[in-house]
Amino acid sequence: MLNGIAIVLAGLCVFAQGQETFKGRLSPVAMDATMKANVAGTGSVSAVLAGTKLTITGSFDGMRSPATVAQLHQGIATGVRGPAILDLTVAKATNGNVTGSFELTPEQIEGLKKGKLYVQIHSEKAPDGNLWGWLLR
Repeated sequence: MLNGIAIVLAGLCVFAQGQETFKGRLSPVAMDATMKANVAGTGSVSAVLAGTKLTITGSFDGMRSPATVAQLHQGIATGVRGPAILDLTVAKATNGNVTGSFELTPEQIEGLKKGKLYVQIHSEKAPDGNLWGWLLR
């Protein structure tokens, strides 16, 4: 019986080693004084990469208007904006959840591991972005 438990535990360890976890803190996007009244909120996201499949889960609250869109973006470096590459599912509310699951290309996986991917949530009053957070190890 102990040998069976050891085999199961060894299998779980191998499975866990095949996954990488990334986390991000959602905070207001870079803004100027004219946007201050419309951009607010906080949240967090986590992502698990298993092979080529990336699964993202997160939550947010405190936005001044309901979320409209959430996307995964790829910048040229951590902290530098880039184009949207995938659409996420987001609650159309001032607080809620964001989720998504995707098969990534080798280039996207490399970008993730180098800190170039980030989640951005847009809202009714901030259609160019309200919250964002880079996915980091």
